[in-house]
Amino acid sequence: MIEDARVLREEFVPNDVVHRDHEVNALSHVLEPVTEGNPADSALITGPSGAGKTTITKFTAGRLRENVLDVEYVHVNCWQSYTRFKALYRILEGLGQAVDVHRKSTPHDELLDRLDRYDGPPVIVALDEVDQLEDGHPIYDLYRLSKFSVVLITNDEEELLAGLDERVRSRLHTAETIHFDRYDIDELTDIMADRVEYGLAPGAVDRDQLRWIADAAAGDARVGLSILRSAASQADRDGAEHVRDSHIEAAIPAARQEVRSKALDSLRREQREVYEVLRDAGELPPREIYEQYTERVADPRTKRTIRSWLQKLERYNLVEAKGNGPNRSYRIPSASET
Repeated sequence: MIEDARVLREEFVPNDVVHRDHEVNALSHVLEPVTEGNPADSALITGPSGAGKTTITKFTAGRLRENVLDVEYVHVNCWQSYTRFKALYRILEGLGQAVDVHRKSTPHDELLDRLDRYDGPPVIVALDEVDQLEDGHPIYDLYRLSKFSVVLITNDEEELLAGLDERVRSRLHTAETIHFDRYDIDELTDIMADRVEYGLAPGAVDRDQLRWIADAAAGDARVGLSILRSAASQADRDGAEHVRDSHIEAAIPAARQEVRSKALDSLRREQREVYEVLRDAGELPPREIYEQYTERVADPRTKRTIRSWLQKLERYNLVEAKGNGPNRSYRIPSASET
């Protein structure tokens, strides 16, 4: 039944995309100067998780590189590369310039000097989940490098700006903002139908089943693809000729848990501490979360940083918020609620 498992994965970038023409055109317009060998203005891509921000950025950059050979593209996952050193190292690595960099002894200035000396074609750097950076230094560093164009990807523009100092915020005010709305059921159904065409055998799943999956995913393409992949895998193991409704029914909670587990695995140690406070204590208001967090770590972050992390955890369905203002509290939802 499964003819190409890669197509059903979240990180797969298709040869064509649906329901994102406006966003592709907007980002292509921002990056157009690169086609003439010039750095482009920066772009700020915002929108909820699973709205296609990463896929569309990679797709647009890939299409640009097909048309203009002398362009480099580096994608930095700031969940993983969240320090200044890690972000700069990842860029050098993407350009093949990090062979003799020592991760523990090379200073930031040396990394910046290498990037400043870079004499290759223009570079597009996408900082994905950019609000995960410890501070705004990597953004400011890239703005100072003439060969580099920057695409910043985040869930929430206001939250990103709130965590940056004034010199970085002032630069971002000139960035072209491209907002992604959550997919509706029909749009997500079309996206999955396109993946099914190339990834599964003909007749493996019908459109009504895809609509059911899209509805269960609530506009999140990551969840939708995870449900589809899980259902198809189970049908394949059962030796079935097509996906049954029972496969989808079983796949929905399993896929949601898979997405949550991936997000949980991506957390930094400090962020995991905040999550574990709630896991151990149950429902708590932000003040008590912060108090218990400070007891667990040697060098605690600020209250504002912890509030930001809680909002991030909420967007990834790792925690649930209840109430507003002084009555606000957080808890970890049960598996049946996610």
